[in-house]
Amino acid sequence: MIVVNLDVMMAKRKISLTELAERVELTPANLSIFKTGKARAVRFSTLDRICRVLDCQPADLLEFRDEVATDSSPLEK
Repeated sequence: MIVVNLDVMMAKRKISLTELAERVELTPANLSIFKTGKARAVRFSTLDRICRVLDCQPADLLEFRDEVATDSSPLEK
C-alpha cells in the first residue's frame, strides 16, 4: 500500500493547502485528493512541482507499507 505523507511535509514547512495549491498550480480540490491518498495516479510533473515548493524528495511524500495478512483475510482461508 502506498501512503501519502503530504500533510506531514506541509506541517513541517508551515504551508496551507490553499497556498501550496496556488504555488504548484493545482486546484485545492485536486491537491486534497492527493493529500488524502485517494488519487489513483500522480503526474511526475506535479510531483516535481510539489517537491520544489516543499523542498523535499518524493520519498518524503510517498511511503510503501507492506500490508500484512490477518487471520480474517480471505486469502488464508
